[in-house]
Amino acid sequence: MRELGDAGVRANSGRRLTAILLTTTALMAAAPAFAQSVEPDQDEAGNADVTQVDEIVVTGIRASLQNALSQKRNADNLVEVIEAEDIGKLPDQNLAEVLENVTGIQITREAGVGRGVQIRGTDANRVEINGVSTVGSGSGRSGISFDDLAASMINSVQVIKVPEAKTIEGSVGGTINLRTIRPLDLKDPLFAFRAQTEYSDLSDTLTPRYSGTIGKRWDTDFGQFGLVGSFSYAEQDVAAFRPRVDRDAIVTPDSGRLSAEAFPFMRIQFLNQSLENFEYETKNFSGSAEWKPRDNLKFYFDMTLNDQQRAEQSSTVQISTISDNGVVDNTTNTAFETVNLGKVQGPNGTMDLGSVQAALKGLILPRTDGNLAPYLRTTSDTGSRVTESRVFALGGEWDLDRLSLSAQAALSTSDSVLPSFNTTLEFVNPNAPQPVQGVSLANGVPIEFDLSGGTLQFGIAQGQLSTPSAAQLLDPANYRLRQVSQGRSIRENEEKAFRLDASYAMDGIVPFISSIDAGLRWNETSALNDNVTGNTNFTNVNSSFFRPSGDRFSNLLIAGPNNFNAADDRRLYFSDFLILDGAKAFGDPAGTLADINAAIAASNAANGSNIPLIGQPTSQASAFFEITEKTSTAYLQANFDAEAFGIPMRGNAGVRYVSTDLSSVGNTVASGTNSNRVVHDTSYEFWLPRFNLVAEPREDVIIRAGIARDIRRPDFNRLSSSVTFATSENTAVNRGNPNLQPETVLSFDLSAEYYFAPSSLISLGVFHKVRDNLFASVTESPPDNAVNGVVNRSRDPSCPGGGIYNPIAVINVNHPDKGQTGICVPLTSTFNVDGETTQTGIEAAFQYDLSQWEDRLGWMSGFGFIGNFTYQKTGGNVDSYRTIGLTRNTTRDLGFDPLPQDRVELENLSKYSYNATLFYERGRLSARMRYTWRSDFINTEAFTSAFDVPRVSDDRGQLNASVNYEINSWATVGLEAINLTREDANEYCINDDALLCYNGLTDRRIVAGLSLRF
Repeated sequence: MRELGDAGVRANSGRRLTAILLTTTALMAAAPAFAQSVEPDQDEAGNADVTQVDEIVVTGIRASLQNALSQKRNADNLVEVIEAEDIGKLPDQNLAEVLENVTGIQITREAGVGRGVQIRGTDANRVEINGVSTVGSGSGRSGISFDDLAASMINSVQVIKVPEAKTIEGSVGGTINLRTIRPLDLKDPLFAFRAQTEYSDLSDTLTPRYSGTIGKRWDTDFGQFGLVGSFSYAEQDVAAFRPRVDRDAIVTPDSGRLSAEAFPFMRIQFLNQSLENFEYETKNFSGSAEWKPRDNLKFYFDMTLNDQQRAEQSSTVQISTISDNGVVDNTTNTAFETVNLGKVQGPNGTMDLGSVQAALKGLILPRTDGNLAPYLRTTSDTGSRVTESRVFALGGEWDLDRLSLSAQAALSTSDSVLPSFNTTLEFVNPNAPQPVQGVSLANGVPIEFDLSGGTLQFGIAQGQLSTPSAAQLLDPANYRLRQVSQGRSIRENEEKAFRLDASYAMDGIVPFISSIDAGLRWNETSALNDNVTGNTNFTNVNSSFFRPSGDRFSNLLIAGPNNFNAADDRRLYFSDFLILDGAKAFGDPAGTLADINAAIAASNAANGSNIPLIGQPTSQASAFFEITEKTSTAYLQANFDAEAFGIPMRGNAGVRYVSTDLSSVGNTVASGTNSNRVVHDTSYEFWLPRFNLVAEPREDVIIRAGIARDIRRPDFNRLSSSVTFATSENTAVNRGNPNLQPETVLSFDLSAEYYFAPSSLISLGVFHKVRDNLFASVTESPPDNAVNGVVNRSRDPSCPGGGIYNPIAVINVNHPDKGQTGICVPLTSTFNVDGETTQTGIEAAFQYDLSQWEDRLGWMSGFGFIGNFTYQKTGGNVDSYRTIGLTRNTTRDLGFDPLPQDRVELENLSKYSYNATLFYERGRLSARMRYTWRSDFINTEAFTSAFDVPRVSDDRGQLNASVNYEINSWATVGLEAINLTREDANEYCINDDALLCYNGLTDRRIVAGLSLRF
């Protein structure tokens, strides 16, 4: 991200952006509908199949709309598809953003870029490429990261909402299957190329994006042979501004604080100006070779290569230690607001938390004695990810009259390094009393805050005696090194698989059975986690007093971004500050560390101190794990096509058997001593029945029903056997659970489709999912086995009554073996618990266009509309609760007794969402305008003490639009706008629209490009 030098530069950027937006607005009428004829669906091995699919057309040539509805009417199970008419014509930038078009799918974004996908309210889904499982870059089970794959690489996307017996197990919401171009489907040689550039307004940068495809099919004496290859190279520089204000501590009238009022109020606890900046470099290649020596025999080889570098160059300015009593006394609150905290669902029913006053405007002056707080600290964050993902598949298909056979061997890998070099600096204000060794390390700055109008703004208060100048804030000599955090962690994931599938045609043998499918699959999945980290703090008021000043490593320091007001023209913000250069730290961590150590050595020499140099990051034995799973599966499926009571019916019924052997390798670490390797083995098996039915009571009406059982395996980190022991016999030990078994999911689907006009559809469906064998964090304590008041807790290493054996715990309780070591202690881990949770929802879709009225409407017949709506909720009989405001006694100080509790809800689930696309296509012009919206949802980001409950992401919509114009038969120009209205992504504490905690100011991006096809 490029820092803006002055207001003039910002003004020029604004004028450029305004010009672009005016041009875009003039061109946009609606949404492009490019689509190609739908190819035959594929089975889980990626092979051609006669199964039809539910088509969601988002990019279509007009004729493809009719073809899409034809596909939908012939579907045997609920499978939705997005097709790309041309290479790179999908209207979004990565897989997550592509999937946002599908009914029942919501996505989460980071700095405006799609990162997570929820199908029917859950992230627990699977990603395949041409029917082959992918593996992720972390400990999760979903597969390749959604932001790793460029949209230009995707020929079509399937979302399997109701599985068949032959569908690979492991999904709660659905299975996402990406399909690439099949070379033998090419009728003519293919050459396509696309070049684009993207402008991001908050980062104020232009980045390139290229993609292309070349392919050909040959008819030879040795049969048909085809090759196709697609590549994509993309850079992206995105930013989001996220100011945060914590107001989770109370000043009561009787507190004795000088800032107390006649009423209790929530005071300022923490201020944080965060600028998130991510620079992506993504390289993709997908290639396929097919050989068909005879009409009934085909061989193929597929490969997908993905390299992504996600370099973070974020920065924060924070005001810390505002909670100090002296700072609270020095705070003048000039305005308050009334905040309705809303209602919470506690164990005894609904509790209304009522309203409370909260500080809205004011002035915070630094202390002139003691610790001299509050402190201004700046941080440079480079928590990045460098990932190489590979998917290979080799297979063949053989048709023998009634019998069809297919075999496939596949390999999926993902190797990631997580480089980070995060640093925190502390500002020493030359205009305030100076720090004294043994008392303080830094001093404070005056702060003005104004949170009115829903804008969380704060900055250096002007006109005070202690106000630092811009030159002082940009002087390296006024900064001290506070913290260095390094990382080079490793994640390695792999899956090897082999499968054999057979289908036997039953026409004329059994009247109502059309075919019988059967298959076997074996796979070995492994995950390795090695946390390589190092953290050094310079926070001791004695030993760290002579930590190096910034002028000793000024070659590493740069001015932080000065455009934090670019998104909303805020008055108060930090515009002048120094940070360590994140780009240099990411590109040359060894050189950066050497320069910092040289500064420490120079400071030691100048001051006679002995601050240790910073070492390299080291592997953390207690966080290491290597999990290996070997799974054997078999399925049997009957496909039927018959009439009942004069109504045509079709579908399938079958069962899938799953058997898994698991080995978890970890380390046992005892009070920091050398670790010992430990191995835990376990196994499990499941039967998964699945049924799909389609009925056609009349020619234009389709009724669908489906029942399916599936499993969701625990994430690999939950299976870790690594553990660290302490010497206390009462301290609970935290560890993964290698014996943890998958959750089970039973799904019910019912839907109706009405084809009321050509190329038109109204559909309505309901779904209900029941999850049991649930994962829950539990502390399992061993029984005391007290006899006559004497504790006799087991010392059996197997701990038959529960808990875990601690070999170094010293027995200090009243126990027959008091003074000896080794006893069963409490174990905190994830266990399978009784009970069930439910997810229930309604999905509606509508599609209509005016093409049938072309003779009457003329140019207006190019308009069309596609929309969908989803409602969903959770339930069940398993309840757990979090106590609100426990850490800082917030609710106690507000007079609550007992303290209120809030029910734990499913994260990332919005109760309501919709997607509306208006498109126009006629002649050489095609355009689209798409608006997506989702209601508020529980945030998954880690929370510390802000009321001790997760934050709530506010409802948010996003408007995207594009225009494409065909210059001639081989060249097309296009313009796209992402997040046109630049909607905020705000977050609230406790309840939606209660206490505003975060502003999320997002990027607007403009993309211009040229496409060529020969």
